[in-house]
Amino acid sequence: MRELVAFVAAGLVDKPEAVEVSSSEADDALLLELRVANEDLGKVIGRQGRTVRALRTLLGAVAPGQRQIRLEIVE
Repeated sequence: MRELVAFVAAGLVDKPEAVEVSSSEADDALLLELRVANEDLGKVIGRQGRTVRALRTLLGAVAPGQRQIRLEIVE
């Protein structure tokens, strides 16, 4: 999952070398934290959050079983 988020985010931003994805377990969910360069935050979030919402939908579609995956963008 981390690789998928990193791949998609790197394709969206101007500085793909600054993309970092970390993961941790929280309850029955997998928490993914995405970090990008400050000037690329808007590109990852998108207008009215559409881009990050689409990425979260993609993660929900490929999630194994009933496991919940949460994606947070960290400044």
